[in-house]
Amino acid sequence: MSGLAGKVVAITGASRGIGAEAARAFAAAGAKVALLARSADAIAALAGEVGGLAVACDVADAGAVAAAVAKIETDLGPIDILINNAGMIEPIARITDASPEEWGRDIDVNLKGVFHGMHAVLPGMIGRRSGTIITVSSGAAHNPLEGWSAYCTSKAGAAMLTRVAHLEAAGSGVRIMGLSPGTVATEMQVKIKASGINPVSQLDPSVHIPADWPARALVWMCSADADDFLGMEVQLRDDKVRRRVGLIA
Repeated sequence: MSGLAGKVVAITGASRGIGAEAARAFAAAGAKVALLARSADAIAALAGEVGGLAVACDVADAGAVAAAVAKIETDLGPIDILINNAGMIEPIARITDASPEEWGRDIDVNLKGVFHGMHAVLPGMIGRRSGTIITVSSGAAHNPLEGWSAYCTSKAGAAMLTRVAHLEAAGSGVRIMGLSPGTVATEMQVKIKASGINPVSQLDPSVHIPADWPARALVWMCSADADDFLGMEVQLRDDKVRRRVGLIA
């Protein structure tokens, strides 16, 4: 996608899964890619592979996110695209059994982490009157699932935060939307399967889509062809969407 050549893309949760595949997809499209994650060694290796910038960062820490954005913009230039991908499923436990500390950590990463990223990049994007922010969402944002109270709640909050951000920034030319990929063959699905809690854990692994599918969807969402989804969630379960992205015939 030639329109991404030279664009600066920051991807959170870039050490594995959707984030790592997104780094590869954006780099292949000619973008300058910044990889954010707590796993410094993993993102350093990936940065070497794709020619990107690795920035160790915990998205739950607002100061760390602000510092990471400052480093990216010093080294690569203003951030054109932010992919809010960092997320965790733990604790997988019923409310009565969940650790309050683990439950709160999920909110810190999945919800507050999205806010921290938006808070750090939006002023610049609004000032330049351009930019794209995409939040990786989930069907769990809209459907309650046993044992996933933290995940469902945090993803629901992030989905609403994305809608609010669109409401506030759309008039400034900033593109904001979400991607709901469906079930993806990542390490998260391994943890879900092992838990044995709720119907998602009972799915056959063969039904999960490969991580490069949502990665390719994220690249497509940065094009004008996806403008009819601004302020909304792209549903990658929808075959019509998959055709537009070029995933199926």
